Amino acid sequence: MRRSLMRSGVIKMTKMEQDTIITIRNLSRTYIMGTMQVPALNRVTLDIRRGEFATIMGKSGSGKSTLLHQLGLLDTPTEGEIVIDGVEISGLSESERTRFRLEKFGYVFQEYAILPELTALENVYLPVMALGMSQDECATKGMDALKKVGLDGRANHRPRELSGGEQQRVAIARAIINKPKILFADEPTANLDSVSSRQILKLFRALNRDIGQTILMVTHELEDEEFVDRVIWLTDGEVVEREG
Repeated sequence: MRRSLMRSGVIKMTKMEQDTIITIRNLSRTYIMGTMQVPALNRVTLDIRRGEFATIMGKSGSGKSTLLHQLGLLDTPTEGEIVIDGVEISGLSESERTRFRLEKFGYVFQEYAILPELTALENVYLPVMALGMSQDECATKGMDALKKVGLDGRANHRPRELSGGEQQRVAIARAIINKPKILFADEPTANLDSVSSRQILKLFRALNRDIGQTILMVTHELEDEEFVDRVIWLTDGEVVEREG
């Protein structure tokens, strides 16, 4: 991979590489537990295209969530290279990583991670508030995000007044409020019934098709494959199969 490293970790990309939003080369993550070294990822090499809806699948302990956490800057790899939207992230300081996450990424987790004392709208606009926007700007952007997930009529409801599927849609609205380059989803339907699960996956598919949202999702449900462009299979921390 021939590229020149520029200031602030920004990489000058070839035209071909501009279609790739995530580049992973020889990525490894080993955890230290006492005197033991536990490998979670082993020299993973992978590209994710802009506008792609890809899912990472594999058995429990295969390294799915570990890989997602490396790419989402929620953990630090032991070795290897990650380039996201032209930036080699190992060259970022902690404050730059925080800003990068706020501006470039959206996150959706299986436990929703919304605050019970806040309304749906207030939960949604927390990321833009962290960027220093005014209250009016936050509310406007929050309502726009809620409309995209079909919940603008529930803006003033608190989580206890929402179903599990609605709470997850609030989390998705929060994740897309900054119009992120990449939406990371870690087992987003694990706590939902089958009907709500399909609704969430259809929403992801619609976001991907309608606004070109790049989505990388971890799941253990084989039936989720029908909604995505590509399945990335992991076994014992290694990519063993790619489809799509």
